[in-house]
Amino acid sequence: MNTPSLTLRNIHTRAVSTPMKRPLRTSVGMVATAPLVLIDIETDEGIVGHAYLFSYLNSVSAQIRGLINDIAEYLRGDVIAPLEIQSKAASRFRLLGNRGLVGIALAGIDIACWDVLAKGAGLPLAKLLGGELRPIPAYNSTGLGLMPAEEAADEALELLAEGFPAVKLRLGHPTLEADLKAVQVVRKRIPGSAILMSDYNHALSVTEAIRRGQALDSEGLYWIEEPTTHDDFVGNARVARELKTPIQLGENFTSITEMAAAISMGASDYVMPDLERIGGVTGWMKAAAIAEAGGVEMSSHLFAEVSAHLLAVTPTRHWLEYVDWADAILQVPLVVQDGCIRASDRPGVGLEWNEDAIRSFIVN
Repeated sequence: MNTPSLTLRNIHTRAVSTPMKRPLRTSVGMVATAPLVLIDIETDEGIVGHAYLFSYLNSVSAQIRGLINDIAEYLRGDVIAPLEIQSKAASRFRLLGNRGLVGIALAGIDIACWDVLAKGAGLPLAKLLGGELRPIPAYNSTGLGLMPAEEAADEALELLAEGFPAVKLRLGHPTLEADLKAVQVVRKRIPGSAILMSDYNHALSVTEAIRRGQALDSEGLYWIEEPTTHDDFVGNARVARELKTPIQLGENFTSITEMAAAISMGASDYVMPDLERIGGVTGWMKAAAIAEAGGVEMSSHLFAEVSAHLLAVTPTRHWLEYVDWADAILQVPLVVQDGCIRASDRPGVGLEWNEDAIRSFIVN
């Protein structure tokens, strides 16, 4: 394998806000656009690595860009070695802490560094990591926010018609009865073979999560995601013990330590770490080893382009969460085939910018 030494010259960032085809209303609020931070790592050898981060708010994009721009000067001239760069960059923020927005910024740098390495080796990321490109079962998560039950059923059929075998319904209506109706109406309208996940976005108290979860146990849900506060592992463990339906946590793990704790406490039957919160590619690989050791199936959260590579080398790979929020600024968006998504076979992580589109969505 040819892996030439590559030297970091500079890191550039841009903020864009792409429109969502289906604005998403959750128990937390409405999301109608996708604020993204685009990262480009330039090397002395001419190879450029790409990554993007989802910042939830345009104001947060500015903060993330500031953190990345601050660290760029500190890393200039370093060899592209993700573990070394991650350690050095983390030391820069030791007194501030390496989670939250700092952790997200560092994850973006890590992803772009791995893109540089894979491009330098002339390999897709999955192959650089020792695996093979493979189809990953995917569910369509680009809609099904909180809405009237019949509208949700209509939208579920639209999402499945895009080639997916599974969809995820957001719950957290004001009453149990409304949640129950939404699940029942959607389940009745979609094909019997279709898989229906659900997501509460940590809307409920532990007691209410148990009450609603038990009422939903007979409705054929594949999992119930984040029924209560995401970092209350004791409470989530109580919920998991009381329900038949599996509990899914993970998108808010900010370290592999948190993920290991959740697994050891029985807080989640499955895990789904988020690439930008778990530490980028480097953090994901550590998380995958923890999931394997615990015998827990591991899915992805957002970032389907890179996650498809990483799930390909995850021993307990489960589901890829698909959203199309970055499609508008990519030259070659992902394609679903036979209910699965296969990572790009081009060298790198599979991200190439559509510069004309970026100019349309740039946020100053």
